[in-house]
Amino acid sequence: MRVNRISRARTAAAGLALATLTGGLTAGAGPAAAQPRAAAPAPACSAAYRIEQKLTGGTTWRMCWRYESKAGLVLEDVSYQPPGETKPIKVLNSAKLGQIHVPYDDGKNEYDDLTSYFFGSGLLPLAPAECPGGKIRTVRVPEAWDPQNADVKGLCTTTRARGHAYRMQGDTAGKVYQKQGTDLLVYTVNQVGWYEYITEWRFADDGTINMNVGATGSLAPEDYDAGDGRGWPIGKGAKSYATSHSHNVFWRLNFGLDGSSKARVEQYDSKVSPATAGRGPTNRTTLTKITKELAGDSRNMRWWRVVSNTGKNKDGHPRSYEIVQGPTSTYPGRSFSQHDVYFTQYNKCEQFASNNPLNCGTGAGKSVDKWVNGQTLTNPVTWVNVGFHHIARDEDQQPMPVHWQGFSLVPRDVTAMNPLTPKELAGQNGQVRGGR
Repeated sequence: MRVNRISRARTAAAGLALATLTGGLTAGAGPAAAQPRAAAPAPACSAAYRIEQKLTGGTTWRMCWRYESKAGLVLEDVSYQPPGETKPIKVLNSAKLGQIHVPYDDGKNEYDDLTSYFFGSGLLPLAPAECPGGKIRTVRVPEAWDPQNADVKGLCTTTRARGHAYRMQGDTAGKVYQKQGTDLLVYTVNQVGWYEYITEWRFADDGTINMNVGATGSLAPEDYDAGDGRGWPIGKGAKSYATSHSHNVFWRLNFGLDGSSKARVEQYDSKVSPATAGRGPTNRTTLTKITKELAGDSRNMRWWRVVSNTGKNKDGHPRSYEIVQGPTSTYPGRSFSQHDVYFTQYNKCEQFASNNPLNCGTGAGKSVDKWVNGQTLTNPVTWVNVGFHHIARDEDQQPMPVHWQGFSLVPRDVTAMNPLTPKELAGQNGQVRGGR
């Protein structure tokens, strides 16, 4: 159950939330509709809503932020400028959470945390210790639980070390090339019931974007009503079974590679054939061009990329970003949560993967699976679904350790070489030397 010390405030806000949806989603402070210039040196938003960070390796990330009443933090006009590039490379028009769907194993409760349980209203203030070396920004929260305290110091921007970016030693006596990588970390914490969700975006100096949601807080005390097979005993003896449940997290990504919303989607599948006499196993990779809307399922050695129609790197290869999914437990209980990725043609009213509050037209449906109708993909919106089946354990109390779920966007041919290549190796593009 979604009951705690602030639930009453949510109930009071429900009427206001529904009323505002007739005019679209309520947005907090920030640009109402960022339409950035493709090659602008800075995002098209005022300084208060601009994030710009040059990392130690020389890479600069730039973006705008704003805050919505349902989705919470929204990042827009995201660009990446590694060393050696004379201008920013546009990556995303917008990126945000698309839903957190939480069905319980006993079938008694099922939640859409973004659109039904006021995820955006639950922004929590951050202590300075939670944003070491960074800046905590003040966010005006629309439909806040406490309207008298709608300004929340709840957005952290900082940098974090991530370990080796690379290491190379040509021979036992050769020079060691190594570099420690850094990320720009942007995150918020939102409370829904007894759960607290840490929504983080990590922008690496090599161009990778890591998106993660971490669930922490407390197990709901009202949910200790399951039996064996539907829950796990917490506390003394074989009693007080905490009900198992799933967290199906969706992200909504609108790419803007090289400043254009027009892009193409490609799917790659590899198939390994058995070894034959005198020859080891072989592996052949095939390309499928995704020209129509797609509900895609992950398989072994399958991946997708979104490819620029307008930009190429210095080698003449089209720029793209590859979707690298993290561990997932795909939830088969609902039609919208049965697939791992969706590519839909852009429609401004299609904002949330389930229980979408906006009216998308007669027969359009309220979930992302209903929007896959065979339209030609010219301006694809990417929806990524990562599931986690939470079977509680004794260690989940108290407080509950963070359990993370997420995925990555990895640059593929965005630059002609590793963007962090040392100067001594800058000429080693293509075949460097013979095989083994």
